[in-house]
Amino acid sequence: MTDSRSVEDRLRAEYFELQPEIRRTVLETETRIRHLLLPMMPALKRDERILVTSRVKDCESAVDALRRRQELGRFDSDEPQAYTLTTLRDLAGVRVMVFPRKKIDDVHTVLRDILNEWTADHIPEVAGEAEPLALKYFGNWAGAGRVVAEIQIVSLLIGLFWEVEHSAIYKPDPKLQGVARSLVMMDRR
Repeated sequence: MTDSRSVEDRLRAEYFELQPEIRRTVLETETRIRHLLLPMMPALKRDERILVTSRVKDCESAVDALRRRQELGRFDSDEPQAYTLTTLRDLAGVRVMVFPRKKIDDVHTVLRDILNEWTADHIPEVAGEAEPLALKYFGNWAGAGRVVAEIQIVSLLIGLFWEVEHSAIYKPDPKLQGVARSLVMMDRR
């Protein structure tokens, strides 16, 4: 018997099958990072901060992210088995936000041992700066399964800006969706 579900419906089913593994991956990643950073916390000055946040990419965002990576932004309904959410590098994500920016090197040094087996995919700085805008890694823990996690180490100001920007562009208030779409279209020109 053939499966008559759409590619999107198959991916949604896959998401809910993967969801416990995604949650475990986020929890393990965040716990490992917090454990390693814990000794740094008491030494922080009054104005210095290290914030660790995590998130599980929601179902529709995951399906949309995979769709955007396809030719013409569409799934081929004749090849539904060609698509899997496990190709996404950010189903599970942890962001380490650091203030001031100069503390990023200290945080990176502390986390370097757990990131050795992961793939670096740093976000380059604009205007030719030598330092990347954010240190970004993706990978998974030994025996973790199919879910790939992303770890970002970024300045607090950039990290907070990205959170606001992401919400405004990808998850706008229904009253503002037309505005958000026009902003995205302007960026594509």
